[in-house]
Amino acid sequence: MLLMEFLETLPREQHNLLFVLFIAAADISTLLTHLVTRNYNYFHDKMKMRSFHDHVVTTISPYFPFPFPFPTSTRCFHSFSPLPITNKMDASDQSNLTVVRHPHLLRTKISAIRMAGPSKLQVIADFDSTLTKYFVNGRRGQTSHGLLRQGNPEYDAKRQALYEYYHPLEFSPVIPVQEKTKLMEEWWGKTHGLLIEGGLTYDAIKESVASSEIAFREGVVELFEFLEERGIPVLIFSAGLADIIEEVLRQKVHKSFKNVKIVSNRMAFNNDGQLISFKGRLIHSLNKNEHALDMAAPIHEQIGDPDDLFVDNVSIKKRTNVLLLGDHLGDLGMSDGLEYETRISVGFLNDNAKNNLPSYCESFDIVQLNDAPMWEVVKLVHQLCSTEGDQAPFL
Repeated sequence: MLLMEFLETLPREQHNLLFVLFIAAADISTLLTHLVTRNYNYFHDKMKMRSFHDHVVTTISPYFPFPFPFPTSTRCFHSFSPLPITNKMDASDQSNLTVVRHPHLLRTKISAIRMAGPSKLQVIADFDSTLTKYFVNGRRGQTSHGLLRQGNPEYDAKRQALYEYYHPLEFSPVIPVQEKTKLMEEWWGKTHGLLIEGGLTYDAIKESVASSEIAFREGVVELFEFLEERGIPVLIFSAGLADIIEEVLRQKVHKSFKNVKIVSNRMAFNNDGQLISFKGRLIHSLNKNEHALDMAAPIHEQIGDPDDLFVDNVSIKKRTNVLLLGDHLGDLGMSDGLEYETRISVGFLNDNAKNNLPSYCESFDIVQLNDAPMWEVVKLVHQLCSTEGDQAPFL
């Protein structure tokens, strides 16, 4: 306290030099803590170490004239290095690690969502490599797009050729967004045309899913069940095909969830089970957000009344607290179109963590490394829906 009182007496511009000295002392302290942890297991209880570190940060932050150049969470920097970029995080030595860059901010968001209650919460999730595993049986798992076999090799090859042409354009840093949007509409339109022209059948979709290497993360079913019990909607956003996603759910999970809505491109089949058209407006990778709610067809055929769909969408948009799950930085845009009050984002960094961890740490509130299961998210939603004190804290 004497140090804080002394700082209060100094002009704010003179704090910089003092805090440079403080940082140096903090680095030495961190190093000593790390040595003690490794050699004597003195700080085996991570909660004590984390609480101490966060207490220091909270105490000095009002006096600090610029952002902290050292870690604000022991959970984020496993090796206690000054910046995450120096960490060696890959599947060989950092399995299933949860990363939280700004624990104080996350706790504030958790508290705000919990105070508002479950009636204000919605979950927005990407499908491929977010709800599904990145690796299946030791190999790169398939995506809902990649697993489809049309039953016509000629048209499968044509769709692959479109992918090889347009996919680099999708991620080109030099093409303006407006022009890129037109290219994506062109790509998706041509692909859908080939699916119709090539005579895609629903039987081909079922066979493709049955023979595919696609699997949900452990904990996804429990997450959906928990949210369904509390009437919390789950919006699965995908630029792919809703019918394939539903078939994956049907074959891999063997049940449906009344609170799950798939916002994606939906097919229309004739009585013979052959694709004849697509319903609603086209959803592609650059408009995969809450604006697309009004463009999506109903999730089930029995929900055919447009008024019911409209009311449902309006109800969803009134839920202004969001838990967002994605595996790319671009997935953060899935909440565009919603005037949310509080958003907690969870990013699944499945591969190449060494190079991508810094940007993921800064963009997502929570980062899950190395194809982690969904259990940390399950733990988080329990806390978001709990009353004060009746659940163990996420942090």
